[in-house]
Amino acid sequence: MQTTLEVVQAAVNAHQNGVKTLDQAIKEAINEARTTCDRNGDNSPNCAVAWEIVEELQAEKAHQQQAKKRKTDLESYCEQHPEAVECLIYDV
Repeated sequence: MQTTLEVVQAAVNAHQNGVKTLDQAIKEAINEARTTCDRNGDNSPNCAVAWEIVEELQAEKAHQQQAKKRKTDLESYCEQHPEAVECLIYDV
């Protein structure tokens, strides 16, 4: 069985490579956690690990959303208008 870190990292890598979205990975992890808990019982270690994977994926999604929101107005403007004088960077 893969460790929690390996499963979460694989889902994040798949998201970054465009294979599937983080939302899809979260939905799959929720379904897997429900199946695992039904099969092994709600108090089993496998059930706890399955839900921990769901929590880690949700935390990664929240982290990525926070990272997107940290841009300043100038950064947003420069993404849309990289040729603008305000956005040019010179090495001196």
